[in-house]
Amino acid sequence: MAHQVICISRSTGAEGEAVGRAVAQRLGFRYVDDEVIGKAAESSDLDPEFVADVERRKSLVHRILVVMGEQSPEALALLPDPDSTGRLPTDADLRGLIVEVLRSLADEGSVVIVAHAASFALAERDVLRVLVTASDATRAERVATTKGIDTSAAAKMIKRDDDERADYIKRFYKIDRELPTHFDLIINTDVLTPERAADVVLSAAG
Repeated sequence: MAHQVICISRSTGAEGEAVGRAVAQRLGFRYVDDEVIGKAAESSDLDPEFVADVERRKSLVHRILVVMGEQSPEALALLPDPDSTGRLPTDADLRGLIVEVLRSLADEGSVVIVAHAASFALAERDVLRVLVTASDATRAERVATTKGIDTSAAAKMIKRDDDERADYIKRFYKIDRELPTHFDLIINTDVLTPERAADVVLSAAG
């Protein structure tokens, strides 16, 4: 296998997670998604949701205010402890932790990493960068079916997720607009099933 690390970026409703799982299963590779946040949170002794909000355009100040507003012991426990200098970890610190985890996973090899802008964090490495997407209409229909909501609400959810993803890439990687050239392979799942899409990824992976 030419590529030991496969990074799959995906649009909401494009079934990128299913494609990633199919690829990992057929290669015998480790599948990683939420584990990235879990490892970053563990290394910083924070609640995973607190770290995950870095990818959702929620600033550290916003998160602290929300937690303080709840005032419950459980909520206050989510607040980070200051480091040895008395400084709270910044959003840049937390994003840096996520990148460290991604690089560590890439060092181990034999892994399929889904989401977390891994294609950008590991762009300088020998990884296969894949974007799994689909038309807005297809994505809205899938999300509506999965969430049990109407397509209008699903379309709004997709728009929010797309904006958050674009904002994260711009803030952290200084990329104003995602381009086809940022990826080695782009797959439209309007027609392809996750299994058929996995066939394409496997062929590209060598």
